[in-house]
Amino acid sequence: MKRFLRSLILLAVRLLGCPRALWVRRTARSRPAEPPRILLVRPDHLGDLLLTTPALQALREHAPDAQITMLVGPWSREIVARQPALDRLLTCPFPGFQRAPQGMLAPYRLLFQTARELRRGRYDLALNLRPDFWWGAALLYLAGIPRRVGYALQPGRPFLTHSLPFPTPEHAAVSNLRLVSAGLVVLGYEALAEPFTPQSYPMRFVPTAEERAWAEERLRAEGIADDAPLIIIPPGSGGAVKLWRSEAWATCANTLRAWLTTSSPARILLTGSPGERSLVEEIVRGIPAGAPLVTDATVGQLAALLERAACVLTVDNGPGHLAVAQNTPSVHLFGPTDPRIFGPWGDLARHIVLASTQRCPACPAIPCGRLDWTPAELPAHPCVRVISEERVLEAAKSLLQVREIQAERQAQET
Repeated sequence: MKRFLRSLILLAVRLLGCPRALWVRRTARSRPAEPPRILLVRPDHLGDLLLTTPALQALREHAPDAQITMLVGPWSREIVARQPALDRLLTCPFPGFQRAPQGMLAPYRLLFQTARELRRGRYDLALNLRPDFWWGAALLYLAGIPRRVGYALQPGRPFLTHSLPFPTPEHAAVSNLRLVSAGLVVLGYEALAEPFTPQSYPMRFVPTAEERAWAEERLRAEGIADDAPLIIIPPGSGGAVKLWRSEAWATCANTLRAWLTTSSPARILLTGSPGERSLVEEIVRGIPAGAPLVTDATVGQLAALLERAACVLTVDNGPGHLAVAQNTPSVHLFGPTDPRIFGPWGDLARHIVLASTQRCPACPAIPCGRLDWTPAELPAHPCVRVISEERVLEAAKSLLQVREIQAERQAQET
């Protein structure tokens, strides 16, 4: 029923937008406004939005005169609100990304309403940054934006004026950069220089001075000294199938705390969202020495905590990408998602990926790419959970040993 309804709505969108599309097609042949007005659309959450920041910065550097607007979900506003590349930020409660039930017609009412609002922006170019987001492509079409760039995936392909083949697997940051490069060319600017690497196009999220002061005060309140090696574990994820075993996190925390031999003992800190507090508390119960937990931090405050850490251990989640943006050494556990697409966008000598190599009994391949398993189905999908504590400890120790060596050298020099 939902698929049939979507097909009818897509047909209606094309028919209703057709007269305007013909006028827009003629408009697209003329030169864009001076300065050009650019709209970027990305509906996703924390990690995916962080992976757009290299493209945002590149767009600003190559089109310094452009007026750049971004449309994001309110759940990820904080990620891009502080990006200096943007002139304006808009929010939309995109359907399918709210993690809350909606009526069957609600996504389509929102589509037409948002399109009417976007028409007032008189944009010259729009980029549909999420490759499979047909709703976003239809939105740009109904908004009458003359140049619409995205990836050639159905059913959104007919709503684009410029569509790129979608190579997969390709890192999400690279896919974002590729679309921005194509959009620049459409407007008459030079394409972005390749290859697209983390060194040339880094992620950007910088904590403020106030957020750093908050983090230092919070750590002092927990009795964590400035010179203490701090290991942070953000164990949560929006997809339950991506979670590791709570007892395994506790084992790693206990082992690493005893293993570090610096003059100041290592400390463990667990972080999460308010909804993840029960998960974090379950892990803490397995740590005899105890460990403080933080579940009330803003994204900026969390970034400041991660910046202070000696190492971050995590699954495939937004805080993991936030740690990479702070250039904090990190270990990332992957199972159903592909690290070639969603892995850390940084120096892989500092950010280690541990991907499950065991195919789940009910999946045809590893990684399967599916996250929406029901609680009853989760036991048949243990891909992340089969990653051993030994692998995680070996990776963490390799990163921490580098820190230990550097600390010893600094002590000798002083």
